[in-house]
Amino acid sequence: MKAWIEAARPRTLPLALSCILMGCFLAYSDGEFNGWIAGLSILTTILLQVLSNFANDYGDAVSGKDSDLREGPRRAVHGGQITARAMQRAIILFSALSLIAGIALLYVALQNASTEVFWVFLGIGLACIAAAITYTAGKRPYGYVGLGDLSVLIFFGWVGVLGTYYLHTLSWNWDLLLPATSCGLFAVAVLNINNIRDIESDRATGKNSIPVRLGRERAVKYHWLILLTGMACVTVYTFTEYSHYSQWLYVLSFPLFIWNGLAVSRLKKAAQLDPYLKQMALSTLLFVVLFGAGLLL
Repeated sequence: MKAWIEAARPRTLPLALSCILMGCFLAYSDGEFNGWIAGLSILTTILLQVLSNFANDYGDAVSGKDSDLREGPRRAVHGGQITARAMQRAIILFSALSLIAGIALLYVALQNASTEVFWVFLGIGLACIAAAITYTAGKRPYGYVGLGDLSVLIFFGWVGVLGTYYLHTLSWNWDLLLPATSCGLFAVAVLNINNIRDIESDRATGKNSIPVRLGRERAVKYHWLILLTGMACVTVYTFTEYSHYSQWLYVLSFPLFIWNGLAVSRLKKAAQLDPYLKQMALSTLLFVVLFGAGLLL
C-alpha cells in the first residue's frame, strides 16, 4: 500500500485542487455555486491526477527514461515495488473511474444545457484522460518532446478553471482567461522545477524536456518568466475587475513565488531542488485560497 501511495504522488494533488477551487471561487463570486458540482469536479480531477502519475511512473519505466541517474523520488515500477502489469491494471482502473466521475459531473451540471454542450465537455474529459496517459506512455509520449508545459497550462489552467466555472454558471467570460492563465503557469513552474532537477538524467536518456532543450541557465530564466507572467496576469485581472481592496489579498502569496525563483536560481544540485516542487505546489494552492477569499470578503 505504501508503494501505491507513493506512486500516486500526493504532493501533486494541491495543483489538481488549485484550478478547480479557482473556478469554484469565481463562480461563487458571480452568485452561482453548486456543492455537488464542486465535489464531483474535485473527485474527477484527483482521479485524473493519480491516473497521470501512475501512467508517468509506468511510461518512464518501460521506455527506459527512469534510470539510476535520476535523483528525484524513487519510482515504483522502475524500483520493482510494483510490477508493470499491476500498474497497467491500475491505469485502466483509474481511467474508468475518471470517466465515471466525469460523466456523473456532467449529468449533474449540464441538465439545463444543450446536448451539444454535453458532448463538447465529454470530449474534453476524454482528452484529459488521453493527455494524462500519453504524457510519458504510449508510442509517442508528448512529454518526451517538450510539450508537457503546454499541456499543463491547458489542463491545469484554462480547462480546469474555465471548465469548472462554466459547469457552475453555464456561461463564458473571456476575462477569466487571466486568472486561469496564472493558475496554469504556476503549475507549469512545478513541472519546470522537476525538469531542471532531472536535466542530466533526462538528457542522458533522450527525454527532451524544455530545460534539456534550453540548458540549465536559460531554463532558470524561463522559470522566472513563468512566475512573473503568472503574477502579472492575475494583477491585470484585478485592476480590470477591481471593486474592493480585499481582492488584493492573494498578493501575500507572491513572496513565496519569488523565494521559489531564487531557490531555483541558486541551488545547483538536483537533490536540493526537490523540496521546491512541493513548496511551489503548496504556494499555488495558497495563492488560489487567498484569491478566493479576496473575492468573497
